[in-house]
Amino acid sequence: MTAADLERLSAWVHGSVQGVGFRWWTRSRALELGLVGSATNTSDGRVHVVAEGDRADLEALLAALRSGDTPGSVTTVVDNWESARGGLDGFVER
Repeated sequence: MTAADLERLSAWVHGSVQGVGFRWWTRSRALELGLVGSATNTSDGRVHVVAEGDRADLEALLAALRSGDTPGSVTTVVDNWESARGGLDGFVER
């Protein structure tokens, strides 16, 4: 697989997802899938997840975010897809 085959998922997670271990849980799922990126709390209570990797692995992460088996309570996940930009190392919580 080349860098051109990689994609970027940007997911805005709505619900009760701050202060409940959601970013840590997301980081664990992403690392299990071999993805790089971040999970960041936003000032309006959402978590913004940015991940890069193989499309199938990104879709698995998105399915996990929507599964109902997350910490807290997810009401909506708004996703956006684009080509990977690179420059990410590991998966961090912000």
